[in-house]
Amino acid sequence: MPQYKRVVIKLSGEALAGDQGFGLSPQIVKSVAQQIKEVVDLDVEVALVVGGGNIWRGKIGAEMGMERANADYMGMLATVMNALALQDSLENLGVETRVQSSIVMTQVAEPYIRRKAVRHLEKKRVVIFAAGTGNPYFSTDTTAALRAAEIEADVILMAKNNVDGVYSADPKLDTTAVKYDQLTYLEVIQQGLQVMDSTASTLCMDNNISLVVFSLMEDGNIKRAVLGEPIGTVVSK
Repeated sequence: MPQYKRVVIKLSGEALAGDQGFGLSPQIVKSVAQQIKEVVDLDVEVALVVGGGNIWRGKIGAEMGMERANADYMGMLATVMNALALQDSLENLGVETRVQSSIVMTQVAEPYIRRKAVRHLEKKRVVIFAAGTGNPYFSTDTTAALRAAEIEADVILMAKNNVDGVYSADPKLDTTAVKYDQLTYLEVIQQGLQVMDSTASTLCMDNNISLVVFSLMEDGNIKRAVLGEPIGTVVSK
């Protein structure tokens, strides 16, 4: 039995690039779509928030001397490209999907309207939230927290491409790093753990939204997270 009725799945853009590190890996996109279909088949309502780091990084803009707001808007547009790729892949599997963008672009996506998003979810359509919050200076982590609060999701499932949970330090750099099974948001903030940015962590804590951090790279992990199996790290209030 699924542990949750309505979930927000947060995917990093880098996860969709696979080993190539840039752009979209067809195999990864298909794999992610298949994993999401497995969750939809459990009669769970699914919303997605996807990053854009596989197409554009704000760090590149900084190196170019670009104004931060412009660099962030470019990142938001990158998330729309990823959202459309996921939508196409999901619909090829017969999963009805809607993309809602925080930046109005009616030719390719619906504008984000909370009540409409909830209605889509109730009709068992997957909703992909694109273009972040529509504002610069906010990450897609914050978008996931904000949208989860707005649609009253039970949990945020944060699927990572490089780690299988939250560690005390970067396990690739520090062999003594310890993996946590459970944490509170206060511990995450106080210890400066790189789970999500502090704005997103605070938003989740204030709205009592649980977070499960796990590896995307193992097939079936999204379904396992939805079923409440002990994978990754659970962060809660």
